[in-house]
Amino acid sequence: ATMIIFPCSVPFYFSVVFYFLYSRKSTTSGYYRIRPRADREPFLVFCDMSGGGGWTVIQRRSNGKENFNRWVKWDDYKLGFGKFQGKNDEYWLGNDHIHDLLARGLRENSLKIDLMDWHGERRYAIYENFQLANEQDNYRLWFGTYSGNAGDALSGGSNFEDQWSASHRGMQFTTSDKDHDRFLAGNCASENKGGWWFNRCHAVNLNGRYYKRGKYDGSHDDGLVWSTWHGMWYSLKYSAMKIRAPFFIDSESGDGENSQTS
Repeated sequence: ATMIIFPCSVPFYFSVVFYFLYSRKSTTSGYYRIRPRADREPFLVFCDMSGGGGWTVIQRRSNGKENFNRWVKWDDYKLGFGKFQGKNDEYWLGNDHIHDLLARGLRENSLKIDLMDWHGERRYAIYENFQLANEQDNYRLWFGTYSGNAGDALSGGSNFEDQWSASHRGMQFTTSDKDHDRFLAGNCASENKGGWWFNRCHAVNLNGRYYKRGKYDGSHDDGLVWSTWHGMWYSLKYSAMKIRAPFFIDSESGDGENSQTS
């Protein structure tokens, strides 16, 4: 992987580097080792240089090989886990890393979420002004305007009565060992098999249990869920969450989604 070190005196943003690579026709997607903070160790990120370039993948689910729940606690989600080799490897980049990438750069970063179901149909959602607080505020989630064709599930879905309990805007991160959700009777992360920005509990859970079929049943709606597309009881085959600076021209989905195979 290419090593990119950010001098502490220069407030470079990770996508500025990707823009530089793209402008020099270095358009190959792949893993780059970056260091957005001089007081922390460098780490690998997957840079998606297609579709306008500049996307940094912070989460990917594609095959169910990586367990997002059984042993994964607060510190795992904080530091990151998974496999960082192939372009469809599953991982969570780490809340500290995600916060550092967003905090070091420009305001109004975009979040794009690529989704695919078990029939190969694809949808996407884009949120402007994606922000993540630091650990002292338990990585509280903020996001702005939605666009796309997957539906605005992060805001709680289309049912206004459900939004107060399902919207993820302003929610803190919860894991099975650190409960910051609004569900007083239990822990949403324990019930729904993965760390996430739960409310009471969710309309989206891209870190849920990976069911190798579409529809599923059980005591909890704990699948890989995007409720405004297939509902709460359909577990998707693929998801990728990726971020970039606002000066990139928006385009179609990147390499990871388009090249995902079974």
